[in-house]
Amino acid sequence: MTETVGTGAAAGQNKKPNKGLTVRRVFTTEGTHPYDEVAWETRDVVMTNWRDGSVNFEQRGVEFPEFWSVNATNIVTSKYFRGAVGSPRRESSLKQLIDRVVRTYVKAAAEHDYFAGPSDLEIFEHELTWMLLHQVFSFNSPVWFNVGTSSKQQVSACFILAVDDTMESILNWYREEGLIFKGGSGAGLNLSRIRSSKELLTSGGTASGPVSFMRGADASAGTIKSGGATRRAAKMVVLDVDHPDIEEFIQTKAREEEKIKVLRDAGFDMDLSGSDISSVQYQNANNSVRVSDEFMHSVENGTDFGLRARLTGEVIDRTDGKKLFRSMAQAAWECADPGIQYDSTINDWHTCPESGRITASNPCSEYMHLDNSSCNLASLNLLKFVSEEGTFDAPLFAKAVEFVITAMDISICFADFPTEPIADTTRKFRQLGIGYANLGALLMALGHAYDSEGGRALAAAITSLMTGVSYRRSAELAGVVGPYEGYARNAEAHQRVMRKHAAANELVRTYHGNDAAVRALASQEWQQGIELGVRNGWRNAQASVLAPTGTIGFMMDCDTTGIEPDFSLVKFKKLVGGGSMQIVNQTVPRALKVLGYQAEQVEAIVEYVAQHGHVVDAPGLRPEHYEVFDCAVGDRSIAPMGHVRMMAAVQPFISGAISKTVNMPESATVEDVEEIYFQGWKLGLKALAIYRDNCKVGQPLSTAKKKEAAAEAEPEKVVEYRPVRRRLPKKRPSQTVSFTVGGAEGYLHAGSYPDDGLGEIFVKLGKQGSTLSGVMDAFSMSISVGLQHGIPLEFYVSKFSNLRFEPAGMTDDPDIRIATSVMDYLFRRLALDYLPYEKRAQLGIFTADERSAEVEANYGGQSMDVEVLRSSVDASPARSEESAKDTSERDAHSTAELMELHLGKAADAPLCMTCGTKMRPAGSCYACEGCGATSGCS
Repeated sequence: MTETVGTGAAAGQNKKPNKGLTVRRVFTTEGTHPYDEVAWETRDVVMTNWRDGSVNFEQRGVEFPEFWSVNATNIVTSKYFRGAVGSPRRESSLKQLIDRVVRTYVKAAAEHDYFAGPSDLEIFEHELTWMLLHQVFSFNSPVWFNVGTSSKQQVSACFILAVDDTMESILNWYREEGLIFKGGSGAGLNLSRIRSSKELLTSGGTASGPVSFMRGADASAGTIKSGGATRRAAKMVVLDVDHPDIEEFIQTKAREEEKIKVLRDAGFDMDLSGSDISSVQYQNANNSVRVSDEFMHSVENGTDFGLRARLTGEVIDRTDGKKLFRSMAQAAWECADPGIQYDSTINDWHTCPESGRITASNPCSEYMHLDNSSCNLASLNLLKFVSEEGTFDAPLFAKAVEFVITAMDISICFADFPTEPIADTTRKFRQLGIGYANLGALLMALGHAYDSEGGRALAAAITSLMTGVSYRRSAELAGVVGPYEGYARNAEAHQRVMRKHAAANELVRTYHGNDAAVRALASQEWQQGIELGVRNGWRNAQASVLAPTGTIGFMMDCDTTGIEPDFSLVKFKKLVGGGSMQIVNQTVPRALKVLGYQAEQVEAIVEYVAQHGHVVDAPGLRPEHYEVFDCAVGDRSIAPMGHVRMMAAVQPFISGAISKTVNMPESATVEDVEEIYFQGWKLGLKALAIYRDNCKVGQPLSTAKKKEAAAEAEPEKVVEYRPVRRRLPKKRPSQTVSFTVGGAEGYLHAGSYPDDGLGEIFVKLGKQGSTLSGVMDAFSMSISVGLQHGIPLEFYVSKFSNLRFEPAGMTDDPDIRIATSVMDYLFRRLALDYLPYEKRAQLGIFTADERSAEVEANYGGQSMDVEVLRSSVDASPARSEESAKDTSERDAHSTAELMELHLGKAADAPLCMTCGTKMRPAGSCYACEGCGATSGCS
């Protein structure tokens, strides 16, 4: 709980009263540090790529609380601990990580007079520490990467750029985007200021149009990738619907998808990470069309719509609104792009219209504000606020929001930014993006169906409370350290939007005592916040977004990400000491208890779910309760409009927008896509994207290691081992392989004995005459002499594969997608070419065809029946997590792959480029629960 001391600053001014905030303890106990309240244990983190057996990451002896899962431990250790692995400066405890971040925030708070005194600073430090330690919330990834280190203190994950109709601006766009990608983040921008291909240049020639410039930016993004890592960069490209080149923009990715099909049928490797996919354009960005109310009315009424010149604004062409809308739906049906952004709605909720329109979003579509700006994010774990009685603790949630939003604003005081325009805008408007995760799990645990009036009412009330508290605290901060610099110019508009939020809160229809209590508190917060804001102004131009929460969701051990429903009723759990098991989500027995089922009934239903992956025909479960357990995928998956209705319920209480893709079945029609896009507008959404199952060619199948030989292997050669050199004949068979590892190109020349068997290698890497070239020559001669003296190739393979050093990363070899070093690649390639299957199997090295054959042999297109482990299971409902299925002998390595086994078909999700695990949806992006990697910007 907090109180504001001081008379406040006049709205629009940056006066600082003498005193700051006073705060009270909520989660902590005076005299006891949060670290002393929990039991700690030491763990070893060893993460492997299960497809080839290589070790992706290893750090032993790390310290974490006992209640943190193995998965959260692995992801935090590998992603967020700073310092070189193996060096004394490497972080080895969660305490060090939290202290590094929290103490930086506390130091900045002291320097900028946020709190009344030292005791308030101590409470603030302890409360943040406690909440992070207990997984109540998390900052976005850049905070964990950068804060408190020698790196630039970048705290934002979301960026919006700007580009004008000049070559200088276009080239600067390429540069700025590249800098953001290099830093591991993503950016979005609107290209509508660029003249169309139907307009003239001042020189008299015809303009190229924005789509032509998209090619250069796409190639740059594909080359730089993100943060120098192996995943592609995240970017969003937006074009206004009245741009004369809008039809070309709509068709860009659909046409490329046709190209992918043709190349695939011709035998090229067109998987998402395939060696030939780089020849396809526009694959590094999400595309969205920005539509206005004027255009949507033309669609609704069947009238023409004018396309306008960029420089003069005059109508230079007309199009049929319905036809253009159908074109958008058709392209999205074919390849999931473009998405849609509702411009009039976005700008109607804009707090700062006097400073410029909102024209674009970040890559995941949740952050929408001024051009050349950024937003730092933090998300709360909603399940942490469920009481023992099965209610949502709204007052506790409000107090947590106070601390989190205060910390987020403090971060802008010390943050660094990738460009000066972004730094200037962000410091003037102080955009924040508080949000939450685990909504789907929360609703299920409280007995609400995701697609239900009661579920939507509770979600709306919680979201309203979160944003209402955030703006109330923002107004209190404005009274202590002043409003944001751009407030005075936008005071009237900002107050208008606050009143719109408050009015929407009063329109929420409640159905239960739970959602009614949350909404009542939200009403108080909006009323108090508006009164304070009119007096003080607000510290922040925006407060909330709903982000994908991919990596940080795993850090908090969340079952669901962002606004998403539960992905499935069963999930994949890693065990201490290695191994894994399939478990039934903890939310299932919690929901059954809330719904009134007895312990024996809960036990039987949980066991049924463990066997079947769904609740249909579960013993004793009433059919009217089936909907409570509906998930994103499976036998009872949530209908597309169910996702849209949930987004519409919470959108009026979000400053920005919602990162979410509406999944549609393969059988969905173009008319179905049109209806989703049209209803998104009618229901007041700001942005929407769809994905129709199996619409993309480049989605790779999940594959698994072989455990038995798929075919009879060639008989082994008998080799006499003695120190006698067996030289190669003058003429001998050989092969040369060109390769690329992490961008480094080279050639491997391998010579064989006429009766088979490798006898020599030569490796060309680096420029002739360079030190690296000389070292590789000497190394090649040493290996060649060893081979000719009878040292088995498998010995060298076992010694040199999985070595880790730069260059490392993606290769252009379809059999070896990722290499941890050039040595790792070379000896695994030699093993594939020269070793028999049995020896390669022992080394965990397989070809792509062998892995694909395993999928066909093991899956056979049918779901697999897995027995319930009874010997080690406590069947009591309180320990539902132990109602488990042993998957150590199965082919699933993630929750997404478990669902593939249950459904008998491959999921439309990419494989993680870091660890090879099938990813799962997280908002409009994907996240890997194996290593925490994301395909988005957060």
